[in-house]
Amino acid sequence: MLLSRRKVRIPTDRMDLRPPQHSDYQSWSNLRQSSEAFLTPWEPSWARDHLTRKAFTNRVYWANRAISNGTAFPLFLIRRSDETLLGAITLDNIRKGPAQAGTLGYWTGEQFARQGYMREAIGSVVHYAFTRLDLSRIEAACLPENTASRSLLERSGFKYEGVAQSYLQINGRWRTHVLYAALRNDRRGRSGAL
Repeated sequence: MLLSRRKVRIPTDRMDLRPPQHSDYQSWSNLRQSSEAFLTPWEPSWARDHLTRKAFTNRVYWANRAISNGTAFPLFLIRRSDETLLGAITLDNIRKGPAQAGTLGYWTGEQFARQGYMREAIGSVVHYAFTRLDLSRIEAACLPENTASRSLLERSGFKYEGVAQSYLQINGRWRTHVLYAALRNDRRGRSGAL
């Protein structure tokens, strides 16, 4: 799965998860723009230049640096059958040492939602994090009313852990989130993440 940190590619049944490339700009911009109404209730407010080529170029450079440093693994979901960009998943805020943990974030284009792609991606990224990165804990958070995301996390083996008040600014407001985690050695019951 890992050729080198710079050439991360995680295969799933239907997709290849890989870092963004400069050539992905138009696909990414089109997918984000066509899914804007679907995504913005759940994400931080988009900057004015969010969909510009310059902003995307900066995103690609950040992804390469983060992967090289081992602090994050930002990956695009690319459907293998037709090379279509479906969304993205990021294992971020990777902490080594005593914590051995990371935080999971994800989004998918509206037309690809509820087709099992993100569940497939989450399972592969969690497995990669536990077996290749030697992490012990993967955390995720979502808005309490985001029932689709909560259900996805639960079906992916994450367990509810609590509430974080004013956790993130979403759509311009500080919002409380519900917290989930998957543990490599989960004594709370089988997680199914491996």
